[in-house]
Amino acid sequence: MEKELKRLIRILKAEYALMWVLTVLLAALYECDILPQGLFAGDAQMEYIMQVTSILLTICLIPLSLRLFNLSLTRYVSLLPLPEALKSYRRWSEIRIALLLVLALIDLSAYYWTMNTTGLLCAGMTVIASLFCIPSKQRLLNELQLSDISKQQ
Repeated sequence: MEKELKRLIRILKAEYALMWVLTVLLAALYECDILPQGLFAGDAQMEYIMQVTSILLTICLIPLSLRLFNLSLTRYVSLLPLPEALKSYRRWSEIRIALLLVLALIDLSAYYWTMNTTGLLCAGMTVIASLFCIPSKQRLLNELQLSDISKQQ
């Protein structure tokens, strides 16, 4: 069991790091003028659409990604046998990270396309929300209510 837990944590940490790498890479591509900036700057209608989309997605997806994971743990994953619980935990963690990654990329793109700081603020909130998702062994044990098992070993 210990080997499986270590492998799962290593995979989740790699996926979490990949989320950060992709977010920083996108920002670097825009900053180095490899991707175009200001596509919709000056176009009031597109700026409005991009800003509202960014805000609404941020308002919806951050709580959804955090709360949905918690609900799935309490109602479904923690009731499964350990091997299935670990698989389900990984799947839900990946869904949460994917939601936050897509949101961060959309928000950053909205910022660079409109050059309005609303997208940057939303991207910042997304990045801060991702800090609540840092995978660790202790977190996994607590969320799957396995801390009693780890103390016995």
